[in-house]
Amino acid sequence: MPLALLALAISAFGIGTTEFVIMGLLPEVAGDFSVSIPTAGLLISGYALGVVVGGPLLTVLGTRVPRKGMLLMLTGLFIAGNLVSAVAPAFGLLMAGRILAAFAHGAFFGIGSVVAADLVAPNKRAGAIALMFTGLTAANVLGVPMGTLLGQHFGWRSTFYVVAGLGAIGFAGIAALVPVQPRPEGARLGAELAVFRAPQIWLALTMTVLGWGGIFAMFTYITPMMTELAGFSASSVTWLLFLFGVGLFVGNLFGGWFADRALMRSLYVIIAVLTVLLFAFTFTAQSRAGAIVTIPLIGVFGFATVAPLQKRVMDQAAGAPTLASAANIAAFNLGNALAAWLGGLVISAGLGYQAPNWVGGLMAAGALGVTVLSGALERRSGLRGAGRAVAEGGAVPGVPGSGSGDGSAAGGTAGAASPVAGAVAARR
Repeated sequence: MPLALLALAISAFGIGTTEFVIMGLLPEVAGDFSVSIPTAGLLISGYALGVVVGGPLLTVLGTRVPRKGMLLMLTGLFIAGNLVSAVAPAFGLLMAGRILAAFAHGAFFGIGSVVAADLVAPNKRAGAIALMFTGLTAANVLGVPMGTLLGQHFGWRSTFYVVAGLGAIGFAGIAALVPVQPRPEGARLGAELAVFRAPQIWLALTMTVLGWGGIFAMFTYITPMMTELAGFSASSVTWLLFLFGVGLFVGNLFGGWFADRALMRSLYVIIAVLTVLLFAFTFTAQSRAGAIVTIPLIGVFGFATVAPLQKRVMDQAAGAPTLASAANIAAFNLGNALAAWLGGLVISAGLGYQAPNWVGGLMAAGALGVTVLSGALERRSGLRGAGRAVAEGGAVPGVPGSGSGDGSAAGGTAGAASPVAGAVAARR
């Protein structure tokens, strides 16, 4: 893997830290600005909204900018957003700084995924994307707890100064290590928007919203779930989150490796196991031993979906993947917001703190259904394409000797095998 991926991973580490560290600093922020905890919690919602809106918007505006230059500008925007947050004299300005950093988040991961994939051979692209996202998973394992500890001892503003410094390191790494990638020949906004006419793009985005949302339904309410149901002390939740973060790290690498070998098969297996785990957590969350076993497993299979889902969208948007890639990052955050809202509804309805787990299970089951539908449509399309090629005597891509021939045994054998070859190709 190219060293340039390390620079992308460092920036991803900073972005992941600033996204999630605020959860551990809400009491300090609320006290400093004399607002309630729920009001301070709007900083999380505001960030998610900034990703959903800003990612595609900045990607559209950057269609005429070389990708390396765009990454540098986005990293600069991220640094600026965190500096604004660090010095904010009022809650409204802190929110503005969060949204500014969030705008960089969506576009950075969208464009960064395309850059990472272009740095390696086609059969290693999902692994390259996963390596870049390793920075995001490492943020959950190290960045968030360390940032929380720093903010609790030296003030919450110190955390944002440090994150801005991480952004500066990432900026320098991208400038020095990422090769210049000129704007792709013929790249234009119309071509980027045209890919959204394809039903498979929307199916892939729906898979992301539902699949990742299933995890966030559980993650959003993990603290009250563990203290009220499993009987853990509040201080023990930090270690449970560490276990969850380790699971994310392992799952990220596992998902990239699996997706490079069998993309759709990896999605079937990973989402199916995730669905079972989320439903099971409805029961295992009520015991300490069950929680300790289940939480890291949800992390493994939860984040194992990220690289395959990102690559699926990019594959379906071949030729103009940048905006679709950024849209998929927005879909992750839309899943976050939807799951948190639905989880809150079932808790408010008096169904208990375990209820978000079956909400997450239902969302993951929906993602599995959409994945199966997407795969079936792709296989059917492949069979129809192969059948037309045989009927017309034309060549089937990837099948030597399948073109029009003189009725020789070789031509006839290849022609007969063409539908099977098309189906096999569709399963990749």
